Amino acid sequence: MATAATASAPPVDGKKKSAAAYSKEESHEEEKVPLFAAFLCYFNFAILITFGRIRDFFGWWSGYSRYHSKGDSKDGCADMFIPWENFYTNRIYHRVQDVFNRPVSSAPGARIDVIQRVSTDGNKSMQWTPKTQNCINLGSYNYLGFADDWMNTCASMVLPEVDTHTVCSNSPSAEFGTTPVHVELEALVAEFIGKEAAIVFNMGYGTNSTSIPALMGPGTLVLSDALNHTSIVNGIRASGAAVAVFKHNSAKHLEVMLRTKIAAGQPRTHRPWKKIFVVVEGIYSMEGEICKLRSIVDVAKKYKAYMYVDEAHSIGALGDTGRGVCEYTGVSPSEIDILMGTFTKSFGGMGGYIGASKEVVSLLQNASSGHFMGTSLAPVVAAQVLASFKVIMGRDGTNIGATKLKALQDNANFLRQGLMDAGMVTLGQFDSPVIPVMLYSISKIAEFSRQCLLRNMAVVTVGF
Repeated sequence: MATAATASAPPVDGKKKSAAAYSKEESHEEEKVPLFAAFLCYFNFAILITFGRIRDFFGWWSGYSRYHSKGDSKDGCADMFIPWENFYTNRIYHRVQDVFNRPVSSAPGARIDVIQRVSTDGNKSMQWTPKTQNCINLGSYNYLGFADDWMNTCASMVLPEVDTHTVCSNSPSAEFGTTPVHVELEALVAEFIGKEAAIVFNMGYGTNSTSIPALMGPGTLVLSDALNHTSIVNGIRASGAAVAVFKHNSAKHLEVMLRTKIAAGQPRTHRPWKKIFVVVEGIYSMEGEICKLRSIVDVAKKYKAYMYVDEAHSIGALGDTGRGVCEYTGVSPSEIDILMGTFTKSFGGMGGYIGASKEVVSLLQNASSGHFMGTSLAPVVAAQVLASFKVIMGRDGTNIGATKLKALQDNANFLRQGLMDAGMVTLGQFDSPVIPVMLYSISKIAEFSRQCLLRNMAVVTVGF
């Protein structure tokens, strides 16, 4: 699958007919994979796996292969790399690694400079060259374009922080990592998303993976969407809570799972669950689909479950004022118990946040390892995020934020409509800035990316 993560095409009037006709709660059926495409996909992998295993066998038998020899292991120790466990990396990834991990040498704006690489050992390793290639950027989460006009929008508010606090706080928030800019940012985030309080973290992934275990634990039932992000999955696993996965974006199946699990109670003891959470995303990053939040919230309310919504890709990207999936679907933030989001997509920064009641935020300050163990968000980055919030909210005295939000929606819908008109199989929905284009074959993934690069288009390809 190739994913064009950002829409860079200019907005054109008259191209949004399909977007306007689209209902925000409309049923979205799973794309039907053509039978021939599915056959070729499986056949492709069958060939790769069969011949790869044969080569691994002869490598083991002879004592030497391209990727491993008997002399590689430390004396007296088991092999560090077991052929089957490392099969994907050795036999599949190395064949196409030139289209992954591409280095860049410029800001991730509408255009980006990609550093050219070469391989002299059949793609086993890649060497950088001094040459760069200026490409249209279709792969960075620079949703609102703050990387393009940073000097005109945020620089004046960000640069003074370097003189005051330097680049890094060198301390967790629970120690000496909290500065006035962090406090101001948390207050503004809470105001923007409509929650009583907020807490910020230095990493979006860590926001989920270290906060979920603080909120959920043994005796907790978690209903998790089938396509939730890895950070959510790993956080739930670390929490020790019981998890039940419901079909993607299906309020009907969610209700069935809730009824079943509530009736059964906890494993072995059958006691009532201590608490129940429903965890979803605002926009699903690999599918570009928008959460059917209204219907899911209604089910959660009916069965007295808490709502946890990950807005990593929807905050600053959906809604008339950029306030995310709640604004877009007409759900009040008061109906969501915990709102999570990141600063890497729409705000030109890094890190993440959780917005909730003061009691929940106080709990996270003392129980989330990402907060009291991890170094706090760099003050200069916090200043960047704070500045971008002010631009989006119009508190810089301009309408730049509103213009950016409108341009993002127009560009995303224009590109999606153009791809559909060209016969491409795209996932997701109109108004979503994530636009996956399905390729179905690992060989096509590599060649598609290479051909795009030859045409000065930088795309992100994903295989799973």
